[in-house]
Amino acid sequence: MLKFILIAVAVVIFTIVLVKLVDKFIPSKFKPILSVVLWVLIAFLAYQTYLSIYTPVIFNQEKNKRYAIVIKNLKDIRDAQLAYKQVKGSFTDSYDDLVKFIETGQFTIIQRRDSSVVDAEANKRFGLSTMMKDIVVIDTLGFVPVKDSLFKTSTRYKTMMNVPVGKEGEKFVLKAGFIEQNDIKIPVFEASVKKNIILFDQDKDMVIQENQVVSVDGVNGDALKVGSMNEVNTNGNWPKTYGSNE
Repeated sequence: MLKFILIAVAVVIFTIVLVKLVDKFIPSKFKPILSVVLWVLIAFLAYQTYLSIYTPVIFNQEKNKRYAIVIKNLKDIRDAQLAYKQVKGSFTDSYDDLVKFIETGQFTIIQRRDSSVVDAEANKRFGLSTMMKDIVVIDTLGFVPVKDSLFKTSTRYKTMMNVPVGKEGEKFVLKAGFIEQNDIKIPVFEASVKKNIILFDQDKDMVIQENQVVSVDGVNGDALKVGSMNEVNTNGNWPKTYGSNE
């Protein structure tokens, strides 16, 4: 906004000064040429004013469009990782393992039901034969392919690791491991991509500003990511204006 104000003021002052100079000091025969030059300069400054206003608008429109596309892939990676952990007990830092799991892995369908059985220890302790205890019985009802549950007929999981917009040939950085809380090792993962990659061909000054964003309505930091290697968190770091981050 400051840039816009300075340019606008410069346009006005420059125009007034040139008009007065032309009228006062320039011979009549040169005035047409100078008028053309003057209008070219005014047009140039007007264009710069236009850019100062609309560059942020255009940048934000393109940024929001690209972020929305990137977030779809991050959600797919998260869904795949959560399924992997449900079956394997931990996350993976290998896209090859993740894709193979989606294609071959299965969820176990179980049913929990309450039941009761003879409490042998209590009966022995009290010299009885009628004491019972409640238990939970887990029945295995069948298996469902992971691919059918998460992606149905889509094959987008095969390319979910590729950053879909911005600099070509880039992949999301995938990390996995454990953090310790109360002497318990808890599995964690993180998938991320730098904003510089997503917006590599956009206005450099605007990208620098975007990397420094700290706002409840923006993507804070210099990357889009889901999960965390520092805390138990599988959320994305984008605001809900881009859709659910959970």
